[in-house]
Amino acid sequence: MKHLFFSLLLVVSALSARAQQPAPAKPPVVLKPGRMQAQAKPAANRPDVPPQFVGGAQALSAFFQQNVKYPEAARVTNITGTVLTSFTIDTDGRVANPSVTKSLSPECDAEALRVLSQMPAWKPATRKGQPVAIQVQLPVPFGDASSLKVEQGKTKFE
Repeated sequence: MKHLFFSLLLVVSALSARAQQPAPAKPPVVLKPGRMQAQAKPAANRPDVPPQFVGGAQALSAFFQQNVKYPEAARVTNITGTVLTSFTIDTDGRVANPSVTKSLSPECDAEALRVLSQMPAWKPATRKGQPVAIQVQLPVPFGDASSLKVEQGKTKFE
């Protein structure tokens, strides 16, 4: 009986301590280009229209091909692939807070961030007709230019 009472006391104290903790904050919604779906009941933090690079996927591909400089250290060691970046498209379409989500090499990461800082303004996402800031993930390709191409309808590079 004594052990049962003690066990019950521990369970009740654990539950009351858990109830007093604030609920964890929800992480921000990350929208990936080309992956938005129409929603029957849109959430308050999701845009109706995603952000778009002016000129579409082909213009984005051309921008990367013109501006990405393959780092010499990566060329010597034959490093190819993509650096996955994350940034915010502000309400005025500017790229803000760029960061590397998945690294390829320190030189390629630095080059990806440099190119993102030069990126022109996008058409911002909108919610009920009003522009909203939204976080976007975008791969920045590195390698032989002949092996880099944009898949139709997506902003993903091979």
